[in-house]
Amino acid sequence: MTADAGAEYAYLRQVVFNQSQNVLDPSRDYLFDARLARLLRIHGFTRVEQLAHHLRRGRDPALERAIAEAMTINETSFFRDSRPFELMRLELLPRLIEARRPARSLRFWSAACSTGQEAYSLAILIREYFPLLAGWNIRIEGTDIASEVVQRARQGRYHRIEMNRGLPARFIVRYFDRHEDDWIAKPELRRICHFRQANLCIAPLLFHERFDVILLRNVMLYFAHQSRLTLLAGVHGLLAPDGVLLLGSAEQPADLAQWTPVLTGGTCYFRPRATGQ
Repeated sequence: MTADAGAEYAYLRQVVFNQSQNVLDPSRDYLFDARLARLLRIHGFTRVEQLAHHLRRGRDPALERAIAEAMTINETSFFRDSRPFELMRLELLPRLIEARRPARSLRFWSAACSTGQEAYSLAILIREYFPLLAGWNIRIEGTDIASEVVQRARQGRYHRIEMNRGLPARFIVRYFDRHEDDWIAKPELRRICHFRQANLCIAPLLFHERFDVILLRNVMLYFAHQSRLTLLAGVHGLLAPDGVLLLGSAEQPADLAQWTPVLTGGTCYFRPRATGQ
């Protein structure tokens, strides 16, 4: 790589950071070539360096957002890392249901939801194991920075290969309708799952009402420390006092002063501490 090319990749890394707070290591610069190939074609460029040079000449916010979206990791699957879902089924949801009986309402947020499998997994869990919630106001919000994956999540349409990743056969036939090689989530799931595009790193966060469970799993792995602090401070304000925060198995809050970790069943979750506690 020439010095000029190295400078252009560095510029693009900064674009991604400004848009999404993701810190990309220079050793992964090769990913730009593969993930930006479609953008290059659309804008008539043949090399990543040309794209960077174009941006240097003048701001293009829409193109900068598209670059950040393309460089976002969208790895997901149904019931990914099954332990948090088992914990919700056996312990967390029964406790919250008892506490919410007067209001008959539960709110969940799947942050960085990608193509929606996490949100639909939660919907399946609720419908399968908690039939008493059929008359409750259940709302599962899913957000992601990438508009393309949000659109897929809204459709609730998945290829058979995606369906075979973590989804038991009995759930497939019970909660999805087949359409050629794809499966589409049934209306009973789509009615409670709502998806929209949102950037977790732009304050204030999108929502105003509090949530009972927030899933922020495998989101902050590439965030800078200050970005984690800012995001989790916002999440703290959106979680009910007795609510639950679930992170990825390799993650923990940047500031434990705001959170009480609880380890049970081989899984750690977090409860918000009162401000000043």
